[in-house]
Amino acid sequence: MAYLASPKATKEIIEQFQFVFQKRFGQNFLVDANILEKIVQAADITEEDFVLEIGPGIGTMTQYLCESAGQVVAVEIDRMLIPILNDTLSEYDNVEIIQEDILKADLYALLQKRSHNRPIKVVANLPYYITTPIIMRLFESGIEIENITIMVQKEVAERMQTGPGSKDYGALSLAVQYYADAKVELLVSASCFMPRPNVDSAVIKLTRHPKPAVEVNDEKLMFQIIRASFNQRRKTLVNGLKNASGLSFSKEQVAAALQKIGKPETVRGEALTLSEFAMLTNELSRNIGE
Repeated sequence: MAYLASPKATKEIIEQFQFVFQKRFGQNFLVDANILEKIVQAADITEEDFVLEIGPGIGTMTQYLCESAGQVVAVEIDRMLIPILNDTLSEYDNVEIIQEDILKADLYALLQKRSHNRPIKVVANLPYYITTPIIMRLFESGIEIENITIMVQKEVAERMQTGPGSKDYGALSLAVQYYADAKVELLVSASCFMPRPNVDSAVIKLTRHPKPAVEVNDEKLMFQIIRASFNQRRKTLVNGLKNASGLSFSKEQVAAALQKIGKPETVRGEALTLSEFAMLTNELSRNIGE
C-alpha cells in the first residue's frame, strides 16, 4: 500500500496525473503522516463508524479513514480529482467516492440512507472560505451526526470556542456552542501542506450535544437575531435589530424585551451569552403577530 502522506508521494501523484491546483477550491493537501494519524485519533474513528469526508483531495487522509472506519463516503467537488481518487483508493472496498458540491448535496441521501444506523462522523480539511456554511449545513440538516472533526484556519477555530466580550465572538461562536461542544485538538503549521497556505491551521472537534445547549421557542428566529446583532457590531441591539433585514421589531419592542431579561438599551450583541440570546428571542417572539 503506497501512502500519500509525504511531500514526495504527493508530488509524484500530482505529476503522474498532471493535476493543476484550483485556487477557487482552496486546495491545500496535507503531507504530514503524524498530523493525519492525530486527526483520525481525535475523531475517535472505529470500525463501527460511518464517516463522511469532505474534500478528500488526492485521498491522503481517506486512506487512514478507510483503515479505521467501517464505511467512508468521500465527497469531492473537483471532478479533476476523481480519477486520482479512483487510483489512490483502489485497494479499499469500504469507500465510495462522490463528485459533488457538499453545499448542494442531498445530505439525507448521502448520510442517513448510506449509514445503515452506524454512528455518523464527519472529517474534513475545509477550504477556509466555506468553513462556516458547511458547518451550519451539517448542524441544521437534522441528521444525527455524532461529531465533526475539521481542519480550519487557526483564527476560525478560536472563533468557535470564544465567549462574550472577545473581538472574535460572533454568530459562528454561538451557532457552534448551541449545537456542540468545541475543542481544539491540535495546531498545524502551514509547512504541513502542499501548496503551503498563508496561515496556520487548527484541528477542532465538534461533539454534538444530545439536545441543543439552550431552550428557545423559535430556533430560526434566534439565529436571525444573532446574525443581525453581529452584522452591525458597533450598533446597540436596539438600533441593530430595528433596522435588520427580515426582522420587523420596533425600537420600543427590542428595548422592552431587553429590559425583561435585565439588559440595558445600550447593550451590544457581543455582550450577550447564548442563553441571553435565547431569552431575548423568547421575549421578542411574543410580539410576532400582535
